[in-house]
Amino acid sequence: MTGDQGAPLGDMKSSTENVEPAGELSEKRARQEIEALREEIDYHDHLYYVENHPEISDRVYDTLFQRLQDLEEEFPQFRSPHSPTQRVGAPPAKELPAVKHLSPMLSLNAAMEPSEISDFDDFVRRRLPEGAEVTYVVEPKFDGFSVEVVYQDGLFARGSTRGDGLVGEDISRNLRTIRSLPLRLREDEERPEILAVRGEVFMPRDAFLKMNKTRTERGDDAFANPRNAAAGTMRQLDPAVVEHRPLDIFFYDLLAIEGGPDLHSHQETLKAFSRWGLKTNFFEEICRTPGDIEAKYRRLLKDRESFNYEIDGMVIKLDDFEQRERLGTRQRSPRWAIAWKFPARKEVTLLQDIVVQVGRTGKLTPVALLEPVDVGGVTISRASLHNEREVRELDVRPGDRVRVARAGDVIPQIIERVERPEGSTKSAFTMPERCPLCDSEIISVGAYHICPAGLSCPAQLKAHIHHYGSRTALDIDGLGEKTVNALVEHDLVETIADLYDLTADALTPLERFADKSAQNLVDQIQNTKAPQLDRFLYALGILHVGQRVASVLADAFGDLSSLMEAEVEELEKIDEIGPTTAESIATFFSDQKNRRIIKELRDAGVDVQPQPSATETDLLKDKTFAFTGALSDLTREQAAGEVERRGGRVTSSVSQKTDFVVVGKNPGSKLDRARDQGIEILDEAGFKALL
Repeated sequence: MTGDQGAPLGDMKSSTENVEPAGELSEKRARQEIEALREEIDYHDHLYYVENHPEISDRVYDTLFQRLQDLEEEFPQFRSPHSPTQRVGAPPAKELPAVKHLSPMLSLNAAMEPSEISDFDDFVRRRLPEGAEVTYVVEPKFDGFSVEVVYQDGLFARGSTRGDGLVGEDISRNLRTIRSLPLRLREDEERPEILAVRGEVFMPRDAFLKMNKTRTERGDDAFANPRNAAAGTMRQLDPAVVEHRPLDIFFYDLLAIEGGPDLHSHQETLKAFSRWGLKTNFFEEICRTPGDIEAKYRRLLKDRESFNYEIDGMVIKLDDFEQRERLGTRQRSPRWAIAWKFPARKEVTLLQDIVVQVGRTGKLTPVALLEPVDVGGVTISRASLHNEREVRELDVRPGDRVRVARAGDVIPQIIERVERPEGSTKSAFTMPERCPLCDSEIISVGAYHICPAGLSCPAQLKAHIHHYGSRTALDIDGLGEKTVNALVEHDLVETIADLYDLTADALTPLERFADKSAQNLVDQIQNTKAPQLDRFLYALGILHVGQRVASVLADAFGDLSSLMEAEVEELEKIDEIGPTTAESIATFFSDQKNRRIIKELRDAGVDVQPQPSATETDLLKDKTFAFTGALSDLTREQAAGEVERRGGRVTSSVSQKTDFVVVGKNPGSKLDRARDQGIEILDEAGFKALL
């Protein structure tokens, strides 16, 4: 179906015009059209993802793709795992099986100074015949994720991680989702029967920035750098997650070949890769002396920021394969190649963008997205700017060069603006007037900006669900951050109420879930259907409503329905409830989306229990407690809640005003102070008896 240069037949571009319905085609005609469409789509995929030179519009491409899908649906006997339609759609894997490489995937010795490159060149020349012509190929050292890709009879057979160099993990299903990786090699008279190649999976810089911006805005953790993003994605167990990550791949080394051309050099190999449709990097140059190599290194170091992918050095390889054979390999590295690493980036970096992240309580925080930079051995790609006032005081804008540090050697922060590009038109940062995800009107509280939508804000969903199941809220064992992320990303949970509809069958396909653990989580969730009012209020994650305020509200109103109808004025009359908190509570319960979620919780069987009467809660009135050491049956927060529900109060220090000090395992200095001051001391059993 293709000409000598791999181009499709001319009439294929009109192959979707005046087509017969799929159901009216004969098997013979359907098979012919399916094969033609596959070849046509492969050709345009190569132009778009490898050559970066598309010939047709997205609309025409989508029409071709849809026609192929329709035909394969109508004629399933002609389906093929190497069809463009089969790049995604595999169910999640339980694990990544081990696979042995066809040839060892070696690592490279590294150099940091020009003198080490001269030593390498001298080593090479001393081991080759006197007067031999020495030619090196220099290439960027990609900072991505190394993989082996195997083709059999021109068809993608499998792909694997590097692992220990001899055995890796099978990631074939994930590699299939990368559009620049051909599922079928392009036709060539010398196309090998078996071909194993080494490639580097990477995430383009612009795509990484866009993805991190989206993740940050919706409250997810941003990836530290493109390499971590690529590596983490490739080891995902669910190809559906990988499909939506913007990955690319370069091929740069031959690992094994059978039945193909007799390749004599690295340059020949790269040309063969291109003929077969394997994407190679444009920066491959020839050097003959250490001076040539250093000049190329300086140029590459200078130009590294202009590339749309991360590199951390340059690789120098002997070009001639026969000469490589003479030099041989060490146990884990070849003697004929070396990596010249770039120096670590300094703490001055580019501020790429400022985005707004919405936290669990609705607080909006401006976050700086940075060109990844190494600061004290840690790669930093983002830094909190805290609030609008701080951004204005720093006067930082996208495109500025900024100095980055780690406060206390831990927390990334921007210290100052170093440079602003001449002619920059970026205006000063301002906080949005509406929530970037749920479009609720933002309210200002002092220096902070708040989205008041609560449960109905998608940006707050994961954090709300995690908080809802936390130990201090409804204590759902197994509902950790990773589980919550998986539930939301697989569309199993869209509101808190959806937790109660989960089944073990829905959970078992997720990573880390077996039949027993899935059923355990379902049981844990179902066991929270009768929460006490104060714990339920705290679990809702209402802005300004912590455990103490939740307890005060529960004592004042007694039941959920009464609190939901309370006006601001009524709330302000309650001791310990100020105007800001009262406004937050009333706004939360007046929001129709929040009320709908609470109704859905009730419909799911959640029956919030009334708070015990005042006579029951006055037991510890005016009594002050302090805790030291770990209790075996209660968390510190739970124990404090029990005290507060009975009218008592809890302090973090011991003084003459303290009535009781409760002592658990491994107590601290509070116990000594209690003894010195004659304060009554309770062990855990005594505390429970008092309750």
